[in-house]
Amino acid sequence: MRALTMGQLKVTAVLLDLVLFCVMFTQCGGRDVDSSYVTCGSLVKLMNTRHSVRLHSHDVKYGSGSGQQSVTGVDLADDANSYWRIRGKPDEPCQRGVPIQCGQAIRITHMKTGRNLHSHHFTSPLSSNQEVSAFGEDGEGDSLDVWIVQCSATFWERDDAVRFKHAGTEVFLSVTGEQYGHPIRGQREVHGMPSPNHHNYWKVMEGVFIQPSSDPMRHDEL
Repeated sequence: MRALTMGQLKVTAVLLDLVLFCVMFTQCGGRDVDSSYVTCGSLVKLMNTRHSVRLHSHDVKYGSGSGQQSVTGVDLADDANSYWRIRGKPDEPCQRGVPIQCGQAIRITHMKTGRNLHSHHFTSPLSSNQEVSAFGEDGEGDSLDVWIVQCSATFWERDDAVRFKHAGTEVFLSVTGEQYGHPIRGQREVHGMPSPNHHNYWKVMEGVFIQPSSDPMRHDEL
């Protein structure tokens, strides 16, 4: 039997992570929840509707600014580094499977590295907008990991294009098309912009959408 290469082993590990996530977090039943909503605990890919790139991160640090883990946009639909988990804010966790409301404060946690989508007053390297990074360890960071979901209905619907406004600095998660060179050649810069526009709409694409547990005694907050 031919031995797996290092790249194949990494892909296998990510697939196993996804299977484990599904086993742990997709026990459904009891209460009926409209399946068209994005819910707390869901694992999703987010695509910028203007530039058709998915929100992405990896263990590559910025060479300037904060030096934290970089966040980019990628064209590939099947890259496992583009999965993010939807969670409550640090002092106000949301209950697993409950629909996310428009206007709700959330954290968006990178599945593979466990760091949270983050922004702060550093300048982004290509466009000179505000830097967006991935920050923290094992899903725990600070107050600058919080984003507000902006949408037009009562709840965040899967088919809707929504905006994410950074709670701490009030910029919008955006892509304007600038591309990196080595070592992440072709990936787009993701940054924060001060005003809402057509560069900061995002739509849920692939994902695992969590339903409430059927056990009323379980609290499973995220």
